[in-house]
Order: sequence, then structure tokens, then C-alpha cells
Amino acid sequence: MALPEIVLPAWAGKIGGKLPGRPPRFALVFALNTMLKRGLLPADMSLFDGRTFEIDVLDAGIKVRFTANAEKFIDADFFGTPDLRLAANGIDFMRMMMREEDPDTLFFNRKLQIEGDTELGLITKNLLDSVDWPFGDWFLKRQLSD
Repeated sequence: MALPEIVLPAWAGKIGGKLPGRPPRFALVFALNTMLKRGLLPADMSLFDGRTFEIDVLDAGIKVRFTANAEKFIDADFFGTPDLRLAANGIDFMRMMMREEDPDTLFFNRKLQIEGDTELGLITKNLLDSVDWPFGDWFLKRQLSD
């Protein structure tokens, strides 16, 4: 069952842009580090050491900025331009996690923006491709049974 084409209205993005960044950053970093510990995120953290990231959910107006060290992702904001910025609408991030679309397809269809360090972007894209998102099957089964 394919996810519908949902884009939040502009007013939702304006509200999202005014919300504090700490809660979504904490949630994302916690999820990434939990997946890392459980072996679900096969990342060589030395490749991310000292790097800065921004995930921009365009339609929701939410920007999540975080860093990494050689062992884990860090719940810390930073100033300036990130080393890597990934931007898409929320539904397109969901499509990647559900394996409905791969990052390459979204990028070439101009639904995923990747800006910054090209090598870091390629490493991150390949990492996203390799993750077996544990909730994808659960979500689909739940949607089909409701």
C-alpha cells in the first residue's frame, strides 16, 4: 500500500518553524544512537566524526541540526552551514524509511535535496539505503488491518 501524496499546508510549516529544535533533535539522535547500539544502523562512525548535519522537513518547517563523534551522534546544535543538509517533505522521508522510495529516486525526482560535502552525502545516502527500518513492516501491517 503506497503512501498518499501528502504535503502539509504552508501555515503548518510556519508554526513548525517557530517551535524549539531541541525535542525533535533529541528524538532523532536518540533513535539513531539506539539503532547504532542494536546494530540496525551499520555506520562506521569514524566517517561522521566531527561532522555537522541538518535534516530539514520542508513542509513541516522543522530543521533538526546535530553533530557526531567517532562513537555516536550528538544532541548538539551548531552555528553556520552544516557539512551535510538533507531536505524533503515529511512524506518523502517516510517513503525512504518505509522503503517505498530509495534516496536516489527521490533525489533525481527533485523530492530530496542533498547539499554540502559530496562524499559525506554519498556515505549518508548509502547508509540510508542499507538500513532495515524496523517499524516499516509494523506500520504497513497496521495500516492494512485498520
